Amino acid sequence: MTNEREGLRVAVFGATSAIAQAALRLWAARGAELFLVARDRERLDRIAADLALRGARRVEAFVADLDDSSVLGRVLEAMDAALGVPDVALVAFGTLGDQTRAARDPEAARRTLTTNFVSPAVLLTALAARFEKAGAGCLAAITSVAGDRGRASNYVYGAAKGGLQTFLEGLRHRFAGTGVRVLDIRPGPVDTPMTAHMPKSGLPWASAERVAADILRAVERGRSVLYTPWFWRWIMLVLRHLPQPLFHRLRL
Repeated sequence: MTNEREGLRVAVFGATSAIAQAALRLWAARGAELFLVARDRERLDRIAADLALRGARRVEAFVADLDDSSVLGRVLEAMDAALGVPDVALVAFGTLGDQTRAARDPEAARRTLTTNFVSPAVLLTALAARFEKAGAGCLAAITSVAGDRGRASNYVYGAAKGGLQTFLEGLRHRFAGTGVRVLDIRPGPVDTPMTAHMPKSGLPWASAERVAADILRAVERGRSVLYTPWFWRWIMLVLRHLPQPLFHRLRL
C-alpha cells in the first residue's frame, strides 16, 4: 500500500451511507486521496466538500446508480483517472428492503437481492481485475451478520448478504498468496438513517463511527472477516450452531 504519510488512495462505492461517511472522515483526517461514488449529487457534493476541509489530500466524486451495471465502465474509468488502482476499495451500498413485502412480491425480492448481492458482486468482479493486475490492495465490502443464518424476519436480505459473503470468500481464495487482500465486513445492527424506523430495544446497537473505526483497523491489520462490534462473532457462532428444531422455536 501507499506509505501512510503520503495518504492512502481510497475508493468508496455507496459513499453517502452512514458507515461510509464515518469511515471517509477518518481517512480524510489521515490525508487520504478519495474517490466517492453515490446516486445523490447534492449529498455527494456536500460530503466531498466536508472531507476536503477535514484534511483529505484530494477528493473526486462521481454520480452513478450502481444497480445499473451499464455505468460501471464509466465509473471505473473515472476512478482510474482520479486514483489509478486504489489501495482500498470499499463497497458500502445496500438496502434493508421490506421483508414482509419481499416475501409476497417477487419484484420486491428481486430489488433487495440485486442491490445487496448482484450489484456488489458485479462491481467487485470489475474491481478484482484491476487489483489482480496491480498485485496489491484491499477489496472490502460490507455484508451483515444477517448473512450468517437465514431467519424469518429478514431472510431475503440475509440471503443476499450471505451470497456476498460467499462471493468474498471465493475472491479471497482466488487471491491467496498474492498481495491482494479481501475483507468481509459483517456489522450487527447499526444506528443509521436506514434503520431509523426500527425499534432499538433488545439487540445491542452500534454507531456508524464505532463500525468505521473497526473497518480502518481491519484494513490496516490485513483482516479477512470483521464482525463489528466484536461480540457479534460469538453471538453468530452460537446462532449458527443451534440445532434446527431449537432454532425454529426462536422468533428472530
